[in-house]
Amino acid sequence: MLMYNTIMFKNKFLTFILFFVITYSASAIGGLATINFKEPWYSLLAKPTFNPPDWIFAPVWTTLYLMMTIAIWNFWHSKNRDMNTVYIYFIHLIFNTTWSIVFFVFHKMILALAVLILLICLITILLFRFRRVNMISFYMMIPYLLWCCFALVLNLNLIILN
Repeated sequence: MLMYNTIMFKNKFLTFILFFVITYSASAIGGLATINFKEPWYSLLAKPTFNPPDWIFAPVWTTLYLMMTIAIWNFWHSKNRDMNTVYIYFIHLIFNTTWSIVFFVFHKMILALAVLILLICLITILLFRFRRVNMISFYMMIPYLLWCCFALVLNLNLIILN
């Protein structure tokens, strides 16, 4: 029994590290795109009054990526998990990264809005799929969905104001 518990612990630890690396790779790519191409373009845009200060984005996204990692990791270790949901999670990470590239690198706000709408749809699908299998995973994704909806409102307002 001790050997089984040790193997399970290593498996859970290794899968957490794997999901962490994959999830934060999306964060790193999006972050690099943002850092390298944001300025001076973004500073020159007219912004809505409710636009958060720049310093808030890094801690919020760091927290959200951790919650996303925990969500997929918990789902992975659930009895009724399915691979299609895991694939949807990976696909959603591509759209998550794509938004930063489209918005900050190419400065295509309307296309970025379309990417964000698709991302929100994928997050919503993940929420429904997680809810059927693991409520912790479901709850961990709600702040991410809400933040992306807020980002949608910001993105739309930036289009309107510019």
